[in-house]
Amino acid sequence: MPEIGDESVWQTPLYQGLAEELLRMSRRKTHIVPGAMLEASAFAILWTLSDGAPRTLRDLADELDLDQSTVNRQVNAAIKHGHLERFEVAGQASRLIRPTAAGEAAFEHDGQLRADRLRRVFADLDPGTPEALLHELRAFNDAYERTYARQHETAQR
Repeated sequence: MPEIGDESVWQTPLYQGLAEELLRMSRRKTHIVPGAMLEASAFAILWTLSDGAPRTLRDLADELDLDQSTVNRQVNAAIKHGHLERFEVAGQASRLIRPTAAGEAAFEHDGQLRADRLRRVFADLDPGTPEALLHELRAFNDAYERTYARQHETAQR
């Protein structure tokens, strides 16, 4: 097996195939479902806020793993479209962001469209099951995050 840093690692069919499939998945993040009301960025922000807890811009940037300036631009666009609002909390310097009723309705609408698309994709998934995919994706993401954290910790030393 090739070593990390060995250029030939990308020549192995397994790693090359995995890299290609992960790139295919990342390109789909901006695919908008026909009939959607929200931009992809607004949907991601509303997904993050769907637990009912308002967030600061910094909180959203951390959770979405984006620069705060990018999230600020996305939040401002969603506010302009009536999907989000900022509000002040006594004793707190940063204003918080939460969905509006229109934002919640648009998120529900678009969520149904996305869920319908997933149901159609899973109906066509052969071989495999949605449960197996969920299990493997969770395991992969958990391992990825552990590896990233270890590398980040080592780099800071």
